[in-house]
Amino acid sequence: MKTFTKTSIGAVALSAALLLSGCGGGAAPDAGGDTSKGQEETGGANPEFQEEHKGGTLNLVAASGFTGGLDPQINYSNDGWQVFQFLYDGLTKLGQTSGPESSLPQADLAEELPTAEDDGKQYTFKIREGITYSDGHVLEPADVKASFERMFKISGPTSSAWFDVITGADVCIETPEGCDLSDGIVVDDAARTVTFKLTKADPDFLYKLATPHASVLPADSPAKDVGGSPLPSTGPYFVESYDAKTGLVAKRNPNFKEWSHLAQPQGYADEIVYSFGVEGQNAVTKIKNGDADWMFDPVPTDRLAELSTGATASQFHANEQAAMEYFTMNVNLAPFDDVRVRQAVNYAIDRAAMVKLVGGEALATPVCTILPPGFMGHSDDCMYTAKPGGAWDGPDMEKAKKLVAESGTAGQEVNIYVENIPVRVEGGKYMQSLLNELGYKAKLTKLSDSIHFNYVQNTDNNVQMSFTQWYADYPAPSAFLQVLTSCASFNPSSESSVNIAGICDPELDKMMDAAAEAQLTDADEADKLWAEADRAMMEASPLAPVFTPKRIDFLSERVGNYHFSNLYSAVLSQFWVQ
Repeated sequence: MKTFTKTSIGAVALSAALLLSGCGGGAAPDAGGDTSKGQEETGGANPEFQEEHKGGTLNLVAASGFTGGLDPQINYSNDGWQVFQFLYDGLTKLGQTSGPESSLPQADLAEELPTAEDDGKQYTFKIREGITYSDGHVLEPADVKASFERMFKISGPTSSAWFDVITGADVCIETPEGCDLSDGIVVDDAARTVTFKLTKADPDFLYKLATPHASVLPADSPAKDVGGSPLPSTGPYFVESYDAKTGLVAKRNPNFKEWSHLAQPQGYADEIVYSFGVEGQNAVTKIKNGDADWMFDPVPTDRLAELSTGATASQFHANEQAAMEYFTMNVNLAPFDDVRVRQAVNYAIDRAAMVKLVGGEALATPVCTILPPGFMGHSDDCMYTAKPGGAWDGPDMEKAKKLVAESGTAGQEVNIYVENIPVRVEGGKYMQSLLNELGYKAKLTKLSDSIHFNYVQNTDNNVQMSFTQWYADYPAPSAFLQVLTSCASFNPSSESSVNIAGICDPELDKMMDAAAEAQLTDADEADKLWAEADRAMMEASPLAPVFTPKRIDFLSERVGNYHFSNLYSAVLSQFWVQ
């Protein structure tokens, strides 16, 4: 998806660049596991539960309530998904820790991750015993089937896109109210197994099961969006109260017993109070004064230099997100229908200058490959730089100008579309200047951020170039490469065509398909094939990746055991406050 954040790096004002320029680029990226107060780090892994830090109240603040309410099968925003990590569970879950394991599916309600059978079209999960919901319900295998049927009955936002491969799902999509997945989800109560039968192999199935939309709920849960009414939870906390205007209170789930420290660890605080209506400046002041422990919204740019140095430096954390900011180049429109022009743009971009525009290295990292750091297939193998073969280390304008000259396209007009917010406009102005320097006649078109992403997808609008962003739903390579560049993602005359560049290359599709297929049987081979597919796509250059945005977390002095998940940001349940 474009982004499921309420706010993104696009909300960061340009003054950040000036503020951070005098403080060494801000805080260094975190490895995770910080114990706060300047204490030692754990090296990234979440240590076993430390009883002496159990207790107290964790105070969180945000400017507004959750975008989408409390229903885990409906809410599609990262404020909700972050909190759902300590409330709900699925058959799998991404690791609740820092580092690579936070990007990998772990066995959660299932005893272990199953091996795909029937050429990737069947998965059998053994359901753990002894798990009880916060309301006293005992978790049963039948809850799994009922939860997936509920997902279709309430028309969950990803039910038809992610889970249409379940046998019988096609009928559920057509007639949601009568959804019956008996043919696609087979429950054996005696053996405590649940078998999924798919119509075709899906290499990302275990990733999709790890999202909140695949949460397992009691079989008698209402077949409707519950809005702000909490459902019974299996995690270490349950929601005691929620008001979209004032806040949420979560208490320790009395029925929770840790079954997997990696998938669903015991929480430290006895109570989590999430207060809404606390704007950025006020939030920072509260954290500095010890009246709050963490803020969801971005740290105001005029406070970054202050917080990232001096006494509060150990409370300031910057981490790369599973995201990419990039320029699209329409391969079906001149001048970008010539691969040499697209490659020239990639050679010419000064990614360090773009990073400065959004606040410096504290807020972004230059990249020139599509797969983000930490993903299967990612390699620091940049071909569009002064010294190819490693990380990006500078533009090569000489090479770029040579390619433009060879293409014979100099003098053509190029229109760049950007969102009408300061940082996007400045990024667009940079590209306008760059294209002019390469010999083109570039202009900038600013669109409301509410319509920009849909507009640039529609081929009827003849968008030559746009500056946009992509945040992963789950940390699989396909969530970037196949979603953004495959033939299947190119839908002409549609506002749902996230392959904005319009590239459709059967040979590149075959490379991506082969990499995805290898995921089912050989992770090392899949990693190699995804890296090859990424490099081949960058040779075709439908996109110009610019940087990976970072998430800034500012914590109160008392918070310890800070961990950052690559997808869901700070692991809130693992904060200790005493």
